[in-house]
Amino acid sequence: MAAAFFDLDKTVIAKASTLAFGRSLYRAGLISRRTVLRAAYAQAIYLHLGASEERLAKLRESALKLTRGWERDRVRAVVQETLHEVVRPIVYAEALRLITEHREAGRPVVIVSASPEEIVEPLRQEFGADDIIATRPVVDADGRYTGEMGFYAYGTFKVEAMQAYAAERGIDLAQSYAYSDSYTDAPMLEAVGHPVAVNPDRVLLRMAREHDWPVLEFQKPVRVREPGSGPDHGHGPEIAAAGAAAAGAMVAVLSWQLGRRSRRLVSSRGASAPR
Repeated sequence: MAAAFFDLDKTVIAKASTLAFGRSLYRAGLISRRTVLRAAYAQAIYLHLGASEERLAKLRESALKLTRGWERDRVRAVVQETLHEVVRPIVYAEALRLITEHREAGRPVVIVSASPEEIVEPLRQEFGADDIIATRPVVDADGRYTGEMGFYAYGTFKVEAMQAYAAERGIDLAQSYAYSDSYTDAPMLEAVGHPVAVNPDRVLLRMAREHDWPVLEFQKPVRVREPGSGPDHGHGPEIAAAGAAAAGAMVAVLSWQLGRRSRRLVSSRGASAPR
């Protein structure tokens, strides 16, 4: 049996999931207005320049420090309560169609993301995917984040989790599909027989051309209805403040660092539907 593995940010949705919920964190009283503004700036950098190992490493450390002491149940509640308002305007119609096609072909669909599972699991339900591989922060006996990482779904760790997932379910990775926008997910793409670059950054686009991988450009965000009702191509409401979790803060705190390093990092580094 084959499966389809989808990265989340800029692959299924049009922006970083962590940033999409930044305003929500502010309204929930978890971060300051200044942090929200920094998050907006980080989003602009992310959209134009993509991710990098250095940025993601700093993002992880900053987030762990900031979210220490947050109540996981509160974070989950905020995400669930505001999910539809935040997600509706930024989901790619093309991604939803691919998810549907894979499921109709009998392939399990797995969302693979470095975002915390508190965000990724509700999105999985919203998109009709079957499972997730996501980052798991450590929580203490009182249900609060400790500032430590239990599992970081990034780079080769994604591949290891995919391999374990495949072994448990009898999935043949050589027959499976993977979709991502970032060169940091090259290991994930190389782990399957059908890698696809979606809205690729510069480095991934070059890799895709070198390896003759399909390249897809998703450009049509589509409103998502209430759970179970499928996509709606009408006009969605404005993004409302929604509450995310550790992830929103992760990107927010890193934003000022991105501004200083993004240009230097980029200068130094110089598909078809499933059958």
